[in-house]
Amino acid sequence: RSGPVSKADISRVSGLNIVTITNYIDHYIRSKLVNFKALDVSAGGRRPALLELNANAGLAIGVGLNLLDMVGVVVDLNGNVVERVVRGRPEKDVTDIVDAAVDIIGALFDNLSEENRKKVNGVGIGIAGVIDKNNGTICWPQRKIEGGCEYVSIYAPVKETIEKKFSVPCILENDATVSCFGEQWINLDADIENLIYMFSGVGSGFILNGEVYRGATGSAGEIALKDYGADDSLEAQFQDAFFLKPWEDDLGIVRRVKESLKKNSKGKILELAGNRLEDIDLRMIFQAAKNGDPLAGQAVRQAGSRLGVKVAFLINLLNPEIVVIGGGMEEGGSILLNAVKETVSKYSFAEMANAVKILPSRLGNNAVAIGAASLVIRQTFAYI
Repeated sequence: RSGPVSKADISRVSGLNIVTITNYIDHYIRSKLVNFKALDVSAGGRRPALLELNANAGLAIGVGLNLLDMVGVVVDLNGNVVERVVRGRPEKDVTDIVDAAVDIIGALFDNLSEENRKKVNGVGIGIAGVIDKNNGTICWPQRKIEGGCEYVSIYAPVKETIEKKFSVPCILENDATVSCFGEQWINLDADIENLIYMFSGVGSGFILNGEVYRGATGSAGEIALKDYGADDSLEAQFQDAFFLKPWEDDLGIVRRVKESLKKNSKGKILELAGNRLEDIDLRMIFQAAKNGDPLAGQAVRQAGSRLGVKVAFLINLLNPEIVVIGGGMEEGGSILLNAVKETVSKYSFAEMANAVKILPSRLGNNAVAIGAASLVIRQTFAYI
């Protein structure tokens, strides 16, 4: 973030003494992760050496599953995207998603030169569901035939499959968690220490006191009950759903719009879908809302209000500096974001609401992939 920078400056920022800093830096220079840049202006005495990260010393691959697609990136040590591959989102089960991830990683390796392939330090995978790293299982959100979803614990050997096929280390992490880390690493000030990343309406990632918070088993961030069943005592009248009920990953926007269009089949949404109701997707609805379509605008605002209730709850609980709206929801633009902010203002305590900024994801559909790759880069420095 600060390079070129002197050892004395690193010591001041990190709080580590200059001897410790020198030992680390010398080791990183020998490993070619850090370069000597130049001599700084002297404030008296010897001119201090300026150092910078050698961004070309290593590469990391990140793969992320999004609402509408699956993205793979190769990034350098500064987080700059070197290669990018996009595939349509697999519509079946987690096994198909693992196969798609392997396909994307293979395509990324094929796009690299032989020299750059040797620089790949690992692969990061950001995937939906509750990940239990200790047991190697994913509690996967499985859609029910009659609507809604239930969480099913399955064993998906994602890490083992990728490490065996590509002979590089693999990190498996929840999509919201890696998105949170990626946004903080790439786009936000270094002094932001408390951050929430809202991945659509089904999950969240946390950075608390400057550290990624994963919980006891790496599963933190699910802001819904597993299954509230038919317990009427948990029902509420806010937009017809108890806000801790498991939601669809698009906040139910597509379903609600299709139901409305069955009753009144007019509007810009159908035009964008070629008058095929079954072809309507979230991006079409967002586009129609931005073009002034009343039905689309209402659906997006309602979704923003529902999402805002969860955001308000988390703001009251954790008192963050920043809340990032992502996971595809950022494409709803100001219509959705303003609805979130209005709801937060209504339901959050003033002390917390006044201290927080609510921002759209700047990484967009690259967020999961870049965040996953960034964890590989972090590990590169931790273990070299």
